[in-house]
Amino acid sequence: MSYSGAWGHERQGAARLNALAFVFLCAVSVLAAPLKAEAADQAFDPWKLQWVDPWATSSQAEVVESRVSRSTIPTLGDAGFWPLLRAMSMYEQIQEWGGWEPIPQGEKIEKGMRDARLALIRKRLVATGDLAASGGDPNIYDESVFDAVRRFQSRHGLTPDGIIGARTLAAMNVPVETRIKQLAVNLKRLNEQSATLGRRYVFVNIAGQEVEAVSDGRVELRRRVIVGKTDRQTPEYESKITFIAFNPYWNVPQSIAKKDIIPKARRDPGYLKRMGIRVLSDYGPNPREINPYNVDWSSASAERLRLRQDPSRRNSLGTVKIHFPNPHAVYLHDTPSKSLFGRNARAYSSGCVRVDKVHDLVAWLLSETDGWDRRKVDSTVASGNRMDVALGEPVPVYLLYLTAWVSADGVVNFRDDIYSLDKRVRTTSLTQ
Repeated sequence: MSYSGAWGHERQGAARLNALAFVFLCAVSVLAAPLKAEAADQAFDPWKLQWVDPWATSSQAEVVESRVSRSTIPTLGDAGFWPLLRAMSMYEQIQEWGGWEPIPQGEKIEKGMRDARLALIRKRLVATGDLAASGGDPNIYDESVFDAVRRFQSRHGLTPDGIIGARTLAAMNVPVETRIKQLAVNLKRLNEQSATLGRRYVFVNIAGQEVEAVSDGRVELRRRVIVGKTDRQTPEYESKITFIAFNPYWNVPQSIAKKDIIPKARRDPGYLKRMGIRVLSDYGPNPREINPYNVDWSSASAERLRLRQDPSRRNSLGTVKIHFPNPHAVYLHDTPSKSLFGRNARAYSSGCVRVDKVHDLVAWLLSETDGWDRRKVDSTVASGNRMDVALGEPVPVYLLYLTAWVSADGVVNFRDDIYSLDKRVRTTSLTQ
């Protein structure tokens, strides 16, 4: 990945004497940056952002009621880097003030209950600006604490139900030093991202499990996604989206065939016919179709056969596939399993990225391709006919693993390190 560009040298080379001094130096570099920075300032000024400071008299953080953020501020680029840098400064200040005390595990706590741990929970929420300091019985779970817990849960990717259970307590008990390291890791990831993202681009946040479609510095579309399981991880990668496959075939990858499909065919070859999966002799242009009942699915030769699923409502790719060249055989696509988008943790795929309401993204991608609009996207899907449509201009796509970022309203978001990748990132120059 490139380090060059308007911010490249300032980001990579700055050694932190202390958080506030470093933020000041970064602000000076903004004024001295070339034309790219001036253009970026017109779209976004991180220094005019309304921040949720932990020392503020009242919290401004909002509970995210919708499935995704409505913010038009992109996560990548300057708009994402500078707010995250300031967030790191905030958390270092919290560390200087002593951080927060661990909260004992125990039974879940619901609104209206009395629990001795609530005094510690209140202090914990005040420390990060989720709760304003207030009076009252410190051991009662009152309305103000309930709202603060929901804010905390929302920005940590937890269900904002206000119930203080094991997962919420575990997130509260992550030490401030760990959160600082997490912020530094993600600063480095953003720093190493391509300096020139493109006028239009798609960004998939793997750990955050969302996709953004960005045009001229504004997020025009944001949707939930389902990413790879821990043993079949979605890779970090940069490419360009080149075409849309409508009503696609699914050529089952050999790894998935071996792990998932062949064991089922071994028990019941009729499973393949029910799922619309054809057995083909090879991967050439003119393969011969084979009756699944004539295959010895216990033999090694079965793993060399080609499995292809016909377009249908059961097709694992759904109705569309968004293709971009890559060596990992991954892509963005639809899915017949829509219910999974309703879950907070969505690492269920075999490496590809499933997109909620994917036809919205397809329409956005094709909006600058002659002859295509949302109506034509819908009619092509409804026809059931196979069709590949090349984009008039390829659109860059960035798959990046971010476990921390700052939303447009200044709220610091954290997500679980589902693939245990954070510990592999060296951040010595940022944290010492």
